Amino acid sequence: MKETANRAFEEMRKVALIRLSNRNPEEIAEKAGILYRREDSSFLIPSLGQTLELSWPECIFRPPVEGWQHLILLHYLDLADGTPLSGRWINFGSLKEGVIRGTKFDRDAERDLAAFLKGKNPKDVRAALRELGAEEIKSPAGRPDLCVRIPLLPYYPVILNIWFADEEFPASGKMLLNGSADHYLTVEDAVTAGTLVLELLQPAALRREI
Repeated sequence: MKETANRAFEEMRKVALIRLSNRNPEEIAEKAGILYRREDSSFLIPSLGQTLELSWPECIFRPPVEGWQHLILLHYLDLADGTPLSGRWINFGSLKEGVIRGTKFDRDAERDLAAFLKGKNPKDVRAALRELGAEEIKSPAGRPDLCVRIPLLPYYPVILNIWFADEEFPASGKMLLNGSADHYLTVEDAVTAGTLVLELLQPAALRREI
Protein backbone atom coordinates (compact mmCIF):
# COMPACT_ATOMS: atom_id res chain seq x y z
CA MET A 1 0.00 0.00 0.00
CA LYS A 2 2.77 2.44 0.93
CA GLU A 3 4.70 1.61 -2.23
CA THR A 4 1.58 2.27 -4.32
CA ALA A 5 1.02 5.62 -2.59
CA ASN A 6 4.65 6.61 -3.15
CA ARG A 7 4.42 5.69 -6.81
CA ALA A 8 1.21 7.71 -7.22
CA PHE A 9 2.84 10.67 -5.47
CA GLU A 10 5.89 10.56 -7.74
CA GLU A 11 3.76 10.33 -10.87
CA MET A 12 1.66 13.33 -9.85
CA ARG A 13 4.77 15.28 -8.89
CA LYS A 14 6.37 14.51 -12.25
CA VAL A 15 3.28 15.76 -14.12
CA ALA A 16 3.17 18.95 -12.05
CA LEU A 17 6.86 19.65 -12.68
CA ILE A 18 6.45 19.15 -16.43
CA ARG A 19 3.50 21.54 -16.52
CA LEU A 20 5.37 24.16 -14.49
CA SER A 21 8.50 23.87 -16.62
CA ASN A 22 6.56 25.24 -19.59
CA ARG A 23 5.46 28.35 -17.70
CA ASN A 24 6.98 31.78 -17.19
CA PRO A 25 8.05 32.04 -13.51
CA GLU A 26 6.98 35.68 -13.25
CA GLU A 27 3.53 34.79 -14.55
CA ILE A 28 3.32 31.93 -12.02
CA ALA A 29 4.26 34.29 -9.20
CA GLU A 30 1.72 36.94 -10.23
CA LYS A 31 -1.16 34.49 -10.47
CA ALA A 32 -0.24 32.72 -7.21
CA GLY A 33 0.28 35.92 -5.19
CA ILE A 34 3.89 35.12 -4.35
CA LEU A 35 7.30 36.70 -4.96
CA TYR A 36 9.72 35.60 -7.68
CA ARG A 37 13.33 36.70 -7.17
CA ARG A 38 15.20 37.07 -10.45
CA GLU A 39 18.58 37.40 -8.75
CA ASP A 40 18.59 33.78 -7.57
CA SER A 41 15.71 32.31 -9.60
CA SER A 42 13.52 31.35 -6.66
CA PHE A 43 9.97 31.75 -5.41
CA LEU A 44 9.11 32.84 -1.87
CA ILE A 45 5.89 31.16 -0.75
CA PRO A 46 4.24 32.17 2.54
CA SER A 47 2.40 29.21 4.05
CA LEU A 48 1.14 28.39 7.53
CA GLY A 49 3.19 31.00 9.34
CA GLN A 50 6.48 30.43 7.52
CA THR A 51 8.07 31.41 4.21
CA LEU A 52 9.21 28.60 1.93
CA GLU A 53 11.80 29.06 -0.80
CA LEU A 54 11.42 27.14 -4.04
CA SER A 55 14.29 27.10 -6.53
CA TRP A 56 13.48 27.52 -10.21
CA PRO A 57 13.48 25.56 -12.45
CA GLU A 58 14.78 22.72 -10.20
CA CYS A 59 11.74 23.08 -7.89
CA ILE A 60 13.60 22.21 -4.69
CA PHE A 61 12.08 23.50 -1.45
CA ARG A 62 14.12 25.12 1.31
CA PRO A 63 13.46 24.13 4.03
CA PRO A 64 12.47 20.73 2.61
CA VAL A 65 8.73 20.09 2.33
CA GLU A 66 7.80 16.45 2.53
CA GLY A 67 4.89 14.32 1.44
CA TRP A 68 1.59 15.54 0.12
CA GLN A 69 2.19 19.13 1.28
CA HIS A 70 4.95 19.25 -1.34
CA LEU A 71 2.46 18.24 -4.03
CA ILE A 72 -0.19 20.70 -2.83
CA LEU A 73 2.27 23.57 -3.21
CA LEU A 74 3.23 22.52 -6.75
CA HIS A 75 -0.41 22.11 -7.75
CA TYR A 76 -1.23 25.52 -6.33
CA LEU A 77 1.49 27.14 -8.45
CA ASP A 78 0.27 25.24 -11.50
CA LEU A 79 -3.46 25.92 -11.12
CA ALA A 80 -3.44 29.47 -9.71
CA ASP A 81 -5.11 31.89 -12.12
CA GLY A 82 -5.05 35.07 -10.05
CA THR A 83 -8.77 35.12 -9.24
CA PRO A 84 -9.30 37.52 -6.29
CA LEU A 85 -10.62 36.24 -2.99
CA SER A 86 -14.39 36.55 -2.79
CA GLY A 87 -16.53 37.65 0.13
CA ARG A 88 -18.12 34.20 0.18
CA TRP A 89 -17.08 31.21 2.28
CA ILE A 90 -18.05 27.65 1.42
CA ASN A 91 -17.74 24.15 2.82
CA PHE A 92 -15.80 21.45 1.00
CA GLY A 93 -18.95 19.84 -0.32
CA SER A 94 -19.65 23.01 -2.31
CA LEU A 95 -16.41 22.74 -4.25
CA LYS A 96 -16.49 21.74 -7.90
CA GLU A 97 -16.96 17.94 -7.94
CA GLY A 98 -17.04 18.07 -4.13
CA VAL A 99 -20.44 16.46 -3.54
CA ILE A 100 -18.99 13.09 -2.54
CA ARG A 101 -15.42 13.57 -1.33
CA GLY A 102 -15.87 17.15 -0.15
CA THR A 103 -19.04 16.36 1.80
CA LYS A 104 -17.33 13.39 3.45
CA PHE A 105 -14.42 15.64 4.46
CA ASP A 106 -16.83 18.19 5.97
CA ARG A 107 -18.11 15.44 8.29
CA ASP A 108 -14.61 14.18 9.04
CA ALA A 109 -13.34 17.70 9.78
CA GLU A 110 -16.17 18.35 12.24
CA ARG A 111 -15.40 15.06 13.98
CA ASP A 112 -11.66 15.76 14.12
CA LEU A 113 -12.10 19.35 15.31
CA ALA A 114 -14.41 18.17 18.09
CA ALA A 115 -11.75 15.66 19.15
CA PHE A 116 -9.03 18.32 19.00
CA LEU A 117 -11.05 20.78 21.10
CA LYS A 118 -12.18 18.30 23.74
CA GLY A 119 -10.75 19.16 27.16
CA LYS A 120 -8.74 22.15 25.90
CA ASN A 121 -9.14 25.66 27.22
CA PRO A 122 -9.64 28.57 24.80
CA LYS A 123 -6.25 30.09 25.60
CA ASP A 124 -4.34 26.98 24.51
CA VAL A 125 -6.50 26.57 21.40
CA ARG A 126 -5.75 30.14 20.34
CA ALA A 127 -2.03 29.61 20.98
CA ALA A 128 -1.97 26.42 18.89
CA LEU A 129 -3.71 28.20 16.03
CA ARG A 130 -1.25 31.08 16.15
CA GLU A 131 1.57 28.60 15.50
CA LEU A 132 -0.01 28.04 12.07
CA GLY A 133 -0.10 31.78 11.43
CA ALA A 134 -3.82 32.07 12.20
CA GLU A 135 -5.40 35.44 12.87
CA GLU A 136 -8.73 36.04 14.56
CA ILE A 137 -11.36 37.62 12.33
CA LYS A 138 -15.05 38.40 12.38
CA SER A 139 -16.93 35.27 11.42
CA PRO A 140 -18.59 35.27 7.99
CA ALA A 141 -21.44 33.18 9.40
CA GLY A 142 -22.59 31.09 12.34
CA ARG A 143 -21.59 33.37 15.23
CA PRO A 144 -18.92 31.06 16.68
CA ASP A 145 -16.97 31.75 19.86
CA LEU A 146 -13.80 31.98 17.77
CA CYS A 147 -13.20 32.46 14.07
CA VAL A 148 -9.68 32.33 12.62
CA ARG A 149 -8.20 32.70 9.16
CA ILE A 150 -5.31 30.31 8.52
CA PRO A 151 -3.01 31.40 5.65
CA LEU A 152 -2.47 28.06 3.98
CA LEU A 153 -1.41 29.88 0.79
CA PRO A 154 -1.75 33.52 -0.36
CA TYR A 155 -4.98 32.97 -2.33
CA TYR A 156 -6.05 29.90 -0.36
CA PRO A 157 -6.93 30.75 3.23
CA VAL A 158 -8.79 28.34 5.50
CA ILE A 159 -11.43 29.50 7.97
CA LEU A 160 -12.08 27.70 11.25
CA ASN A 161 -15.27 28.44 13.16
CA ILE A 162 -15.01 27.16 16.72
CA TRP A 163 -17.57 26.83 19.48
CA PHE A 164 -16.11 26.10 22.90
CA ALA A 165 -17.80 23.68 25.27
CA ASP A 166 -20.42 24.99 27.67
CA GLU A 167 -22.89 23.45 30.12
CA GLU A 168 -25.21 22.36 27.31
CA PHE A 169 -23.03 21.48 24.32
CA PRO A 170 -19.59 19.95 23.71
CA ALA A 171 -16.95 21.86 21.76
CA SER A 172 -17.29 21.79 17.99
CA GLY A 173 -15.83 23.34 14.87
CA LYS A 174 -16.22 23.76 11.12
CA MET A 175 -13.69 24.34 8.35
CA LEU A 176 -14.49 26.60 5.41
CA LEU A 177 -12.78 27.74 2.21
CA ASN A 178 -13.03 30.93 0.21
CA GLY A 179 -15.48 30.94 -2.66
CA SER A 180 -12.56 31.25 -5.11
CA ALA A 181 -10.95 27.99 -3.93
CA ASP A 182 -11.71 26.06 -7.14
CA HIS A 183 -9.37 28.41 -9.03
CA TYR A 184 -6.37 27.22 -7.01
CA LEU A 185 -6.71 23.55 -6.03
CA THR A 186 -8.77 20.55 -7.08
CA VAL A 187 -11.17 18.99 -4.59
CA GLU A 188 -8.65 16.18 -4.03
CA ASP A 189 -5.94 18.72 -3.16
CA ALA A 190 -8.39 20.70 -1.04
CA VAL A 191 -9.18 17.64 1.08
CA THR A 192 -5.47 16.90 1.44
CA ALA A 193 -4.82 20.51 2.44
CA GLY A 194 -7.63 20.48 5.00
CA THR A 195 -6.31 17.22 6.43
CA LEU A 196 -2.83 18.76 6.68
CA VAL A 197 -4.17 21.68 8.74
CA LEU A 198 -5.97 19.31 11.10
CA GLU A 199 -2.85 17.17 11.51
CA LEU A 200 -0.64 20.18 12.24
CA LEU A 201 -3.01 21.39 14.94
CA GLN A 202 -2.34 18.31 17.06
CA PRO A 203 1.43 18.77 17.62
CA ALA A 204 0.92 22.52 18.01
CA ALA A 205 -1.56 21.88 20.79
CA LEU A 206 0.72 19.33 22.44
CA ARG A 207 3.54 21.90 22.54
CA ARG A 208 1.24 24.27 24.40
CA GLU A 209 0.60 21.61 27.05
CA ILE A 210 4.28 20.91 27.75
